[in-house]
Amino acid sequence: MANIYDLAYDLEKGLRNSDEFQELKQAYEKVMNDPQTKKMFDDFRETQMTLQQKQMQGQEITEEEVNKAKQVVELVQQQEDIAKLMEEEQRLNTLITDVSKIITKPLEELYGEEQQ
Repeated sequence: MANIYDLAYDLEKGLRNSDEFQELKQAYEKVMNDPQTKKMFDDFRETQMTLQQKQMQGQEITEEEVNKAKQVVELVQQQEDIAKLMEEEQRLNTLITDVSKIITKPLEELYGEEQQ
């Protein structure tokens, strides 16, 4: 029987070599290599993380913060390289979600059988 960790490392290698990861990597590098685009992306990420932290801590998000976030998102979506990066990130996330469903299928089947 194969060692599960060896299989996991093979999966990790496969993910790194996948078209989805390679496209994401290229899009990320393009954004990071343009100082103006990188700053815009960093501002977007900082705004996103700040709002997520406030939500997780149960803090209220002000209307001013919501409006600022909307402006940042609109600006980012108009920047072609960042929009491409976000699109590629979503493609990779879809792939990872699909793989996760496959990996957890034995558990779903096991617990699904118990409920019947």
